[in-house]
Amino acid sequence: MLIEELVSNIAKALVDNPDDVQVNVVEGEQTTVVELRVDPDDLGKVIGKQGRTARAIRTLLGTAGTKDNKRVLLEILE
Repeated sequence: MLIEELVSNIAKALVDNPDDVQVNVVEGEQTTVVELRVDPDDLGKVIGKQGRTARAIRTLLGTAGTKDNKRVLLEILE
């Protein structure tokens, strides 16, 4: 899965505990939900100041989703 690998690679590059990164993709008809779990200590690194990092990842996913005419949502879970 391209989207799963994309989110996993980005998250692992940002965090201090890359082994704790988990990505789960839930596919729907028109929407794909990407659930990202990281170590609680790394949560701030994935979200970024004022949510900038999370917004950038969401922008990339939105662009990747246009290829399949799907909306891609990112949920960052604790």
